[in-house]
Formats: sequence, structure tokens, C-alpha cells
Amino acid sequence: MREPAAISVASNLQPGQEPEVRPEDSAVILVENLEKTYRTARGELTLFRNLDLRVEAGEMVAIVGQSGAGKSSLLHLLGALDAPTTGSVLVAGTDVTRLAPRAAARFRNQAIGYVWQFHYLLPEFTALENVAMPLIARGMKISEAEEKAAAWLQTVGLEDRAGHRPGELSGGEQQRVALARALVNGPQILLADEPTGDLDEATSWRVFELLTRLHHEHGLTSILVTHNLELAARCTRALRLEGGRLVAMEKIPHQDQEKTDSGIVA
Repeated sequence: MREPAAISVASNLQPGQEPEVRPEDSAVILVENLEKTYRTARGELTLFRNLDLRVEAGEMVAIVGQSGAGKSSLLHLLGALDAPTTGSVLVAGTDVTRLAPRAAARFRNQAIGYVWQFHYLLPEFTALENVAMPLIARGMKISEAEEKAAAWLQTVGLEDRAGHRPGELSGGEQQRVALARALVNGPQILLADEPTGDLDEATSWRVFELLTRLHHEHGLTSILVTHNLELAARCTRALRLEGGRLVAMEKIPHQDQEKTDSGIVA
């Protein structure tokens, strides 16, 4: 799984101009006729062809597919980290294809929470400082940011690990810190790219149960990329990315027994 691509968002906006907002549609995410073509040493590579996606408020949608199908690239487009070759991408009522780089960064900070397969915590800072950083970047005073970050660490069960650096935390703890950091700004949308991919099975289920609980408690609209069909079965619906398009999957059977302990220690 690669690190999020650098911003390459095309824009028709002038400095200081607000992005286009289209409130008339009820979908939180609306993608139409999406195409993305990359230039490679071997020629052009087209990942998506006339891809459509509609996600309503409160949904938790799983996206599955083979490696290389473009699942991470699709999340980059939804999160204003990249721009499509053609097509429209409306996220939270905003046409993210028209955002200038600074506007795109502001939009991500305010509307989108990200959780990646690798946590991307800054190793020289504590868990508390890592969670507080999005708030500080938003202009909040450090003391206020750290107070709010501490509350989020308590929410994910890590209040006693606030002063620890990432290297002193387990893999599950690191991912829970990353989840707190993703949600500390109160985003409307959570994008999670294989958030349990580097964890063992038991820890994966604990992190997923926490993610699901926070999704419901905070009224999020979430898109989860995963290879785990049992995790996908627990989502509102599952889509398979194949041949450059998203295809609805039939209901995936899953085991009824609990996959986690009553606690969330990971």
C-alpha cells in the first residue's frame, strides 16, 4: 500500500474564490463518469472507466478488489488528494475537482478523516501531540488542541498512553491513535484504506469494532477499502472494484459469533 499521492488537483478557481457547492443532491459522495489515466514508462494506464458511485449520509461502504485495481487511487480522488482525468466528484456538496491546492488542503482538514494501512504517525512526537496536530494546523491554540486530543485518546481507550511515542506503542495502539487523529477535527466523512491490513486477526477485529462504533456514534459517512470479506460483510454494503468500475456484491455471509472481546485493548 503506497503513501497518499502528492496533491495534483486541477482548479479553475481564482485565489480566494470559494469552491463550488451543490447542495441540491442528498448524496454525501456522488461520483459520475469517472476516468483516471496515468502516464507510465510503458504507456498510459487507465484505472477507471465511466465509474459511478453514490453514498448516502450514514452509510458505511466497503470496497474490495484485487491488488492494483485502483482502490487506493479512488480514495485519493474522493479525498481531494488527486484529480480525475474526466468525470465529476462531489464530496460533502463540494466539487473537489475544482479545488486549488490550498483549498483542497483546507477541505481535507475540515471535512475528511483518513486512516491508512500504515499509521503515518510522526515518530518524534507523542500520541497526544500527533492527535493534536490537525487542530494546530487549523489554527487552534496548542493548549486547546491538546485538551481535545486528550479527550479523543480517552475515546479510543488510550488516555494512559498519551505521553508515549509511536515506537512505544503496539500496532493496534498506533492505529487507534491514527483513528483519533483522523476524527479529532470532527469530519463528516471517514476514508479508511486497509486500516487493519498490518494487524493480526484479533487486533484487526478490535480496531474494526472501534471504527464501527465511532462511525455510528459520530454520524459519519465512511468508505472502507479492505481485502477482508468478513469485515466487508459488516458494512452497510460492499462494492467490488473490477474492470475500472464498481459492482455491487451480493450479501456476504459472515459468522454470527463475536470476533472480539468486550474490551478494545489492542
